[in-house]
Amino acid sequence: KLDGLICQTSVSDAEAEMMHDLEHRADKITTEIVDRLNSTLITPLDREDIYTLAQNLDDIVDLSQGAVERMVLYHTKKPSIGAQAIVRTIVKATEQLKTAFCCLNSIHFKKSEILAATEEVYRLESVGDSLYRQEVARLFEQEKDAIEIIKWKEILEHLEDTLDQCEEIADLLKGVVLKYD
Repeated sequence: KLDGLICQTSVSDAEAEMMHDLEHRADKITTEIVDRLNSTLITPLDREDIYTLAQNLDDIVDLSQGAVERMVLYHTKKPSIGAQAIVRTIVKATEQLKTAFCCLNSIHFKKSEILAATEEVYRLESVGDSLYRQEVARLFEQEKDAIEIIKWKEILEHLEDTLDQCEEIADLLKGVVLKYD
């Protein structure tokens, strides 16, 4: 959803509300996971691993929602091509995380798929870091309005933090694979 929202001229109130609802659903799912962890005797993975993965996934949604929320609050102009490229990189990274999570039910047989997905997340995070640095440099070189610079620098930081969070989850997934191999 973030990809479609940030590549437009501006984010409407309805779209921002949709992202806000998505963030609340993610919070509810995280709470349900914790509740189930507390009531389940035997879990397929260590409780701490499940809890940490759930919290970190929720953080990705929180950061994404924060970027969209700032676009609305700050009444930003259309995102630059660089900002759009960062968002596309986030989408690709989350797709890789989804692939890895879908393989966890057969962790012993799908170890190579999980590790390949985590390596791709690492690569994408590195690409995102480069895009972020280029975009901040472009912002300071080409944007003449100091207020626009402040707005977009904060939004870009949220997007970069989202990619960092994807990398954190990839690290956790890699650790889980090594633990259960």
